[in-house]
Amino acid sequence: MAMEAGEIAALIKAALPDAKVTVEDLAGDGDHYAASVVSEQFRGLNRVRQHQLVYAALAGRMGGVLHALALQTSAPE
Repeated sequence: MAMEAGEIAALIKAALPDAKVTVEDLAGDGDHYAASVVSEQFRGLNRVRQHQLVYAALAGRMGGVLHALALQTSAPE
């Protein structure tokens, strides 16, 4: 069962309410996405920790209903 881009964005925004989130379906199959997430909560965190926060927001869906997610994360400039 595939996920919708809007569902991915909503899950991320629920965990990181200030985040600016864009999600793109890379293959048109609902399994391979790219997401850009900009949140003040990332300030001072290394890239690994930023990605961990996003993966936590997806509540175990990575590797299951969501096969691949290419992430770009940053704090606002």
